[in-house]
Amino acid sequence: MTSNTTTNDKPGFAPSVSPVASTVVHTPEDAILAGETSIPSQGDNMPAYHARPKHADGPLPVVIVVQEIFGVHEHIRDICRRLALEGYLAVAPELYFRQGDPNDYKDISTLLSNLVSKVPDAQVLADLDHVANWAARNGGDAHRLLITGFCWGGRISWLYAAHNPQLKAAVAWYGKLLGDKTLNSPKHPVDVATDLNAPVLGLYGAKDTGIPLDTVETMRQALRAANANAEIIVYPEAGHAFNADYRPSYHAESAKDGWQRMLEWFTRYGAKKG
Repeated sequence: MTSNTTTNDKPGFAPSVSPVASTVVHTPEDAILAGETSIPSQGDNMPAYHARPKHADGPLPVVIVVQEIFGVHEHIRDICRRLALEGYLAVAPELYFRQGDPNDYKDISTLLSNLVSKVPDAQVLADLDHVANWAARNGGDAHRLLITGFCWGGRISWLYAAHNPQLKAAVAWYGKLLGDKTLNSPKHPVDVATDLNAPVLGLYGAKDTGIPLDTVETMRQALRAANANAEIIVYPEAGHAFNADYRPSYHAESAKDGWQRMLEWFTRYGAKKG
């Protein structure tokens, strides 16, 4: 179901991405259970959104959904609902919660400099481990752990595939592959190509000005050199955030193909029992 909302007061979307595009998708909740929860992590209670099918036969495969720079706003919640309809327990943790709230920022550059850049990778990866533990205690199958992420979360998905040996598969949507190293971000995906514990599918846009094609090729070479089980798909007509149906960057054809590839990747590498 697609909303025709074009105003900037669409509830639940980050202020820094208004106005919301008319292509925004809203997934109905008739067949799923979804809502907010709190996950104990590193001495704190981390807010999270979760969704699962209403009727499940035994523990569900788990997908951790990692936010864009905008936090767990309505788009990320809808991704969880879509995954629940596919039979997954999907969990999206608020990974900036210690440093601040993305909803306090009305423009992207300030959000990046004042909040996103202050979130340490090590903190994020440890929080994701606690999300996996929570899922295993709340109807998820610890042996079928998967991850996907978008933009900021795409980069984190690559890093998590090198961090958690229990992970079965990862899908990274337009996550940055190379960059300057900082105390908070000491490594990037290209630096962990030799350390991947799980197969990774990368989904990228050829027209993404923030992730130039030469950096994608550098990552491909690093993966080949490492003999890693990974694949990178580049969509010729897509730019950055091509799956973000609430933004002008949305490219429906590429998004639909990427979604199907993600589901197939999960099925191939970890969503099935046994």
